[in-house]
Amino acid sequence: MLMKFTVNENKYGLDVDPRKRLIDVIRDDIGLTGTKEGCSEGECGACTVIMDKRAVNSCMVMAVQARNKEIITVEGLEKNGELGQLQKSFINKGAVQCGFCTSGMLMSCKALLMKNSNPTEEEIKRAIEGNLCRCTGYNKIVEAVVEASVMLNGGV
Repeated sequence: MLMKFTVNENKYGLDVDPRKRLIDVIRDDIGLTGTKEGCSEGECGACTVIMDKRAVNSCMVMAVQARNKEIITVEGLEKNGELGQLQKSFINKGAVQCGFCTSGMLMSCKALLMKNSNPTEEEIKRAIEGNLCRCTGYNKIVEAVVEASVMLNGGV
């Protein structure tokens, strides 16, 4: 089945098996491996991408559901070889430890910041409810999103 969609501002037209999941198309067909597969059941959030400005578990989305949609993966946060502010804040605040949940966590947080550039700590916690992290205890992640929000809004 021919499927047209956009990933990280690049347009694709691929012949896709209708039984294939979005994560498989992203990783196997396009070659973007930053999106991780954890549980394959939509429980851990490691596979989170942004589809039409909404965080989704790509292991639970059939590829054909992404037809004519705009997808952003963790690779799309980088611009011109430079990390995005959210990525920089994750590093600054020590929110990156083992790294397995990081790409999904970044994408859930990015989706939040796309909708609300100045979220409260409670809104940040709600945005990452579907992302499991065994290393950070989530506090550093919340701190990183707060820092990114301040920086993106012109703060120092």
